[in-house]
Amino acid sequence: MSVRVGVLALQGDFREHAAASFIEPILAAHDPAGFETYCYSSTEKIDATTARLRALATCWRDVRWQDDAAVARMVRADAIDILVDLSGHTSGNRLLVFARKPAPVQMAYLGYPATTGMSAMDYRLTDAIVDPPGAADGYYTERLLRLPHSLWCFRPPASMPEPGPLPALRSGRITFGSLNSMLKLTPQMIALWSRLILSVPGSRLLIAAVPEGEARARLSAEFARHGVPVQTLAFHAPMELERFWALHAEIDIALDAFPYNGGATTCAALWLGVPVVSLAGKLLWSRCGLSLLSGIGLQELVAHTEEEYLSIARRLAHERERLSQLRQQLRQRMRASALLDEAGFTRALEALYRGAWQQWCGQVRHA
Repeated sequence: MSVRVGVLALQGDFREHAAASFIEPILAAHDPAGFETYCYSSTEKIDATTARLRALATCWRDVRWQDDAAVARMVRADAIDILVDLSGHTSGNRLLVFARKPAPVQMAYLGYPATTGMSAMDYRLTDAIVDPPGAADGYYTERLLRLPHSLWCFRPPASMPEPGPLPALRSGRITFGSLNSMLKLTPQMIALWSRLILSVPGSRLLIAAVPEGEARARLSAEFARHGVPVQTLAFHAPMELERFWALHAEIDIALDAFPYNGGATTCAALWLGVPVVSLAGKLLWSRCGLSLLSGIGLQELVAHTEEEYLSIARRLAHERERLSQLRQQLRQRMRASALLDEAGFTRALEALYRGAWQQWCGQVRHA
């Protein structure tokens, strides 16, 4: 008997978007003999990625113009066994669909790094690194289902360029890079990065996705307060994906943000040959780097204190030969890891689906 899984996504997830790199491999690898996948899409900007994802689904529902009650009725009419939310409390979410409990089993996954707080949400999909057993369970109203290796499975876009030579070999200086959203640039991180820049002679910091004007002026002033001259900073405005990927050719070492680590940003940097130094905390959003880097055997790039973060980044900055090797080896490391094992990841995910469904069936039989 096949299990019918519904995936409810917001406007950004089923198009050219960071989330699509984690959704597409799952849809592609699902066992059609055991699982039917229904996608409920609010995507407004239809593109080639949307077309690929639609072709992979058993059934595609366009719910852009449907209200929450109508979507819930649609899910019931489709007889969905397990309904998966990709959005949590992000803008434009459809949690009121889940509040109506249109599917017997409901799960949160991927797009929101915390509990939904909803009694109607039965489970959350995660892994044992971002959510250590015992320690993390109390932070969620959902029951945690832990995938065996990582909560992510990454399919790199085919148009991503090959890693080039280490930029420092050409420029003669180390370029650190901040590639996450500027909203993640907290005063704590600016102070820490300032210490790093000042301790690595001749280094500079490239900061992506910062628009001209007030935002750059504010960040420049923050760094100046810690003694970092403005000419040490290289700001880049938000840009199209192809240009953003090309920007990695200028970066020797990427610096992960804290307390909100990168996810897709980290995967892209690693695939493009740029090692990422991450700082891990206690909660999921500050342990993404630990999960991803552990998955490719580079947990030594993860710090647990600010001083350790500085030490790792400084040491790496002085190891040009190792940086060059990493730049050429990271893509193969990822290919050989569970992070890109689409079939293995999806079989493990399906096992969690099947177990949750069987448990619900057992409860119904004994009710």
